[in-house]
Amino acid sequence: MTRYLDTRLRALTFDLDDTLWDNQGVMARTEEAHYAWLDEQLADWLAHHDGECRRFSAAMPIERYQAHRQHLAKAHPLRRGDFTWIRERALVDLLEAFGLSRASAWLWASRTMARFHALRLEVSPYPETEPMLETLAQRFRLGAITNGNLAFHRLALSRHFDVVIAAGEMPAPKPDARPFLATLSRLGATPAQALHVGDSWQEDILPALRLGMQAAWIAPHAPADTPMPAGTYRLEHVRELPDLLEWMEREQDIATGD
Repeated sequence: MTRYLDTRLRALTFDLDDTLWDNQGVMARTEEAHYAWLDEQLADWLAHHDGECRRFSAAMPIERYQAHRQHLAKAHPLRRGDFTWIRERALVDLLEAFGLSRASAWLWASRTMARFHALRLEVSPYPETEPMLETLAQRFRLGAITNGNLAFHRLALSRHFDVVIAAGEMPAPKPDARPFLATLSRLGATPAQALHVGDSWQEDILPALRLGMQAAWIAPHAPADTPMPAGTYRLEHVRELPDLLEWMEREQDIATGD
């Protein structure tokens, strides 16, 4: 008796930033706004408690904050993908250097990160994303694998996903295979039964292919005739995914004679 491997898609895994929404503007606004919030709020607090008129941003410009984050990522390679930890630790270090006590530095760093996460949630999913996920969730189990530090569970969109993994906090940021394997395990699917959707060739597509998954590469700026490895499909926008899945299902039916 001939046995056939079950290779019909059972699960879809998604990257989030720049796959389900445009993240560039969000991150630029969040980066500037949470640091400006700290500068303003801390100045008011110092004026009220110490009678001082000092501005944190004058002593610690945002470029120093960004450089210190890069330093921490290199100094703590196992935490390089845990962006929340790196940001908070960088803020504590700079606030202490500014003259705050350790306890006050942690308090203000924590409050600033709360502001960061609130701003980070101000994403605008593409109009097609919500109805598309609602329909796909009726046919497939859905997972999200992100290197970002978005509090995704606080977005209504998250209700469509069976599994959400913040890879950097494992800590095993993509392209590490572990977040993919953990997601597939929780979805109850083998790599051959899953397709990953993402915009990064290095962090999404390559690790998925190495595991034996299929992959949909969101690459609007790649030439249409870009050679694709077997099992890889180039899309200009995530809205094209349902059509791709229908085509893949027809091809599977032809291959199996169904």
